[in-house]
Amino acid sequence: MKCKALIASVLLFAFAGGVHAEEIGSVDTVFKIFGPDHKIVVEAFDDPDVKNVTCYLSRAKTGGIKGGLGLAEDTSDAAISCQQVGPIELSEKIKSAKGKGIVVFQKRTSLIFKKLQVVRFYDEKRNTLAYLAYSDKVVEGSPKNALSAVPIMPWK
Repeated sequence: MKCKALIASVLLFAFAGGVHAEEIGSVDTVFKIFGPDHKIVVEAFDDPDVKNVTCYLSRAKTGGIKGGLGLAEDTSDAAISCQQVGPIELSEKIKSAKGKGIVVFQKRTSLIFKKLQVVRFYDEKRNTLAYLAYSDKVVEGSPKNALSAVPIMPWK
């Protein structure tokens, strides 16, 4: 009985949702005879707390038989670019989070233990939002990361 509860908890954690990215496109990087090719996927998501900021992520996606079944672990390679796409108004919640990053996006990159995260920081002095993309594991993280900054500009 305890084993079933543990498995259910792990599956719930692994498939827990949040902000979902829309796949914009992909390119194959390695041909695989069996299963899908290795590729770089380009995805877009809107910041859930800041209206009119859209982020674009490119990330490696492992193919082959394990990748096709969702059992492979993707590499920690990712890039991010975020843009203002309309007028931005910041809430007090965002302004008061000085120095504390807020997770705005997560994507599972292995069956259970690894995920790609995007964390937003607010730089009050420069009136800019900074978005940090990085990969982590339950046991250890990765130093690989990418950063994008969105200066908050008047919109006409």
